[in-house]
Amino acid sequence: MDRAELADFLHTRREALQPEDVGLPRTRRRRTSGLRREEVAALSSMSTDYYSRIEQQRGPRPSEQMLAAIARGLRLSLDERDHLFRLAGYATQKRVSRTDHVNPGMLRIFHRMEDTPAQIMNHLGETLAQNRYSTVLIGDQTRHTGMARALAYRWFTDPAERQPFPTEDHPRHSRTITAQLLASHTRDSTDPRTTALVDALLNTSEEFAQIWSEHPVIGPYCEPKRIQHPQVGPLELHGQSLVDPDQSQILTVFTAGPGSESHDKLQILSILGDRSLSGTDRGSWPRASRT
Repeated sequence: MDRAELADFLHTRREALQPEDVGLPRTRRRRTSGLRREEVAALSSMSTDYYSRIEQQRGPRPSEQMLAAIARGLRLSLDERDHLFRLAGYATQKRVSRTDHVNPGMLRIFHRMEDTPAQIMNHLGETLAQNRYSTVLIGDQTRHTGMARALAYRWFTDPAERQPFPTEDHPRHSRTITAQLLASHTRDSTDPRTTALVDALLNTSEEFAQIWSEHPVIGPYCEPKRIQHPQVGPLELHGQSLVDPDQSQILTVFTAGPGSESHDKLQILSILGDRSLSGTDRGSWPRASRT
């Protein structure tokens, strides 16, 4: 426990808050620029004496429960809360990833993506949200259930998942998908869903097992993705990704170079989108017209 740093951290966070920030009335003749110690103590459901002793570097080491109460009282962010626990000599608590709930900030950005294919996936490769344009491009990725919700599971167990991509690109996609799953597993090896997915693939796919044994690692850059679309033919697209700060979700936007043939084809797909989806099963790609 670093008493001096802990006391100074609490002092700076207390002074950074104003009464209005925590729903308290502003009284006259306030001698402090932020909250008073007694106000923080009340917000944290503890005695003023107990809280004051921590800021004065006195008294026993606060328990995890008391630190959690102080973090709530001071309105600390998750990162600030972790820092508080580390200063007091405790291991930071494992955060539980909400894999099916799209983070609000990510969702706000996603809703502005109307003129380009976009989708949101979680750390397991499950598609949580997909706009109309993306569905026209690659089909409805949100329709799957069970373990098949994960892209890695479908890629290594369902041949239909590879059909839109040129055969010569399959090895590269296999390695990229495996590396992404490995990165997720490394970040949190205790996540039961990630472990179950990895175990299932190790038991069902020799290809996955071989690549997994090589410990593949990839950087942030992804090569262009080639797709053979049933309506407009071959496309070469770039997937630009925005990773949420906690790395639990990724927003991917598919683009094509301005003036390229693929760019023109994307524009055609945008026009055909509503017509295609209204007459076909959203669970599969739109069928090519016979006329």
